[in-house]
Amino acid sequence: MSALRDALRDLPDAVFADLLESDDGYVLLVDLPGATAGTTEVLFEDGRIVIEARREKSTPEGFRYVREDRPLFLDAELPLPPDADGDDADAEMDRGVLEVTLPKRADADSHRIPVEGSGDGLDDDGDEAGA
Repeated sequence: MSALRDALRDLPDAVFADLLESDDGYVLLVDLPGATAGTTEVLFEDGRIVIEARREKSTPEGFRYVREDRPLFLDAELPLPPDADGDDADAEMDRGVLEVTLPKRADADSHRIPVEGSGDGLDDDGDEAGA
């Protein structure tokens, strides 16, 4: 999961994000003020979550920008933890906060991988062969 943490640290300073983990999954929260569900797209591809969001801003009549520091677009690619299931992910936008829920794969538990012997003199139970 360190790749995801690193990617979250590399987001622009104006983007705030939290990552939460439980036994069953992950929740990624990204503040996207001014963005809506209609202006935000979340994709799962190649083990990554891709977030593309834009917000619309208007200027009051008779005003013009002297300084403009609030970006209109966010394009971010975040690597998923290896046990996250992007196929069953869910995303929701509420008041400018994007919440992406990623369940953990059930088969992500560790399991023993048999190691084939190459004449080490031990049988499958670790005892000396022929004993």
